[in-house]
Amino acid sequence: MTHSPTQSLLDTIAARLGAAHVLTEATDIAPHLAETRGLYRGTALAVVRPRDTEEVAFVVGTCAAARVPVVAHGGNTGLVGGGVPFGGVVISLARLDRVRAVDPLDATITVEAGCVLANVQQAAEAAGLLFPLSLASEGSCRIGGNLATNAGGTAVLAYGNARELTLGLEVVLADGQVWNGLRALRKDNSGYDLKNLFVGSEGTLGIITAAVLRLHPKPVSKATAFLGLPSARAALDAFGRLRDRLGPRLTAFEYVPRFPLEVVLRHLPGAVRPLAGDHHSYALVEVSSPAPDAAEELEARLGDLIEAGLAEDAVLAQSEAQGSALWRLRESLSEMQGFEGGSIKHDVSVPVSRVAEFLERASAACEAALPGVRVCAFGHFGDGNIHFNLTQPVGAEKAAFLAEWPRFNRIVHDIVHAMDGSIAAEHGVGLIKRDELPRYKDPVALDLMRRLKGALDPLGILNPGKVLTPEDGGPEAFPAQGVAGRAVLGKVTAGPPGTAA
Repeated sequence: MTHSPTQSLLDTIAARLGAAHVLTEATDIAPHLAETRGLYRGTALAVVRPRDTEEVAFVVGTCAAARVPVVAHGGNTGLVGGGVPFGGVVISLARLDRVRAVDPLDATITVEAGCVLANVQQAAEAAGLLFPLSLASEGSCRIGGNLATNAGGTAVLAYGNARELTLGLEVVLADGQVWNGLRALRKDNSGYDLKNLFVGSEGTLGIITAAVLRLHPKPVSKATAFLGLPSARAALDAFGRLRDRLGPRLTAFEYVPRFPLEVVLRHLPGAVRPLAGDHHSYALVEVSSPAPDAAEELEARLGDLIEAGLAEDAVLAQSEAQGSALWRLRESLSEMQGFEGGSIKHDVSVPVSRVAEFLERASAACEAALPGVRVCAFGHFGDGNIHFNLTQPVGAEKAAFLAEWPRFNRIVHDIVHAMDGSIAAEHGVGLIKRDELPRYKDPVALDLMRRLKGALDPLGILNPGKVLTPEDGGPEAFPAQGVAGRAVLGKVTAGPPGTAA
């Protein structure tokens, strides 16, 4: 009896990994076919679970020889379709979850790609240090995916994106070779900085299997406050004043307009209004200090803001529990928005100095385009990243509203582009923004990106069809059953098939 090429491929992989780690049953594969939002649903021949870098390299090399696509998965918490497979083999990195080393003097931690972010944080804390990358999904997302998407989170203001926290990488290349770049060096000018090719590449240039990450001293004290603000422009001025006075001790400045806060207060169990009155907008501020004076310092700065008319009211958390409750309001925003109906989402960035202007212009343009649409914009003022989301009008039909996604893309993204911003700030390009790139990305930059992809992945097997549209229409197109459209490798049709996640 002869086996099909597909079965022969899977048998070869099973012989190396063990049959228990080559999943082919539909119920086992299903969790890997869609991401958190459910925007796209894909297909896969199998999900394989290697235990170490050598097994990852074997799987990639074997698939390359058979010209079968591979898609790497960490926690599968992506939001833009970047991890949705369209045929081929899914490589789950969940078993690569070891902390290989912690060096307090170097202030580094070496971890495998499958380590859950919260576990990396805990390992750093056990060594008396801080790994500052922090996301709402940190209990389930994995560090390989964080690096592959250059995750940002709430501490970018003080510590930078994932890229700034990465010193070295170990990467499996498209032909199965392993690049060992696990170096804990702060200075290395011995040629091109290869690690930055892979951080943020969304698994299209190589598969990150381990990383050396930068750690920081743990703050001695922290303080959290919630501010009521008269306008977005006042919020921007307040941020500027705090940054000038506090410097790197200002670790977060999260902007929340009135409507998003009201959504959270309506739907989040146990949510308590942090300030007595209503305000145009709000800010969640955090200060971290190497001295025990964070609360006193922040309280003094809040007084300055109120006296200057930049803040109308403020509350300073009096305990860690109160601080956590304030952060819970911010971190629940995306999830709670789903209770209000359909949501059209934009993850964009503009220069920090133009954040307030962007909010005013984009809000006015969207409200004029669809009367009754509810702007649910919030984000990280300190790095110019705004999650400019739109909630369906009260009484509107959800599917009809979501069908407007391409029109609102054009409105919002054109404004972002005119302000020298980016249409993909924090969540990446994936599928949802791939076809938008040619309109907004510098053509020379796009050409360089295509050349890099062609050089590092000439067969096009690594997460094909993501970030870049294949010039010639791409390899065989594998259909995905989207909610309101069909995604294929060469083209995304019918707009983003959004759900209200």
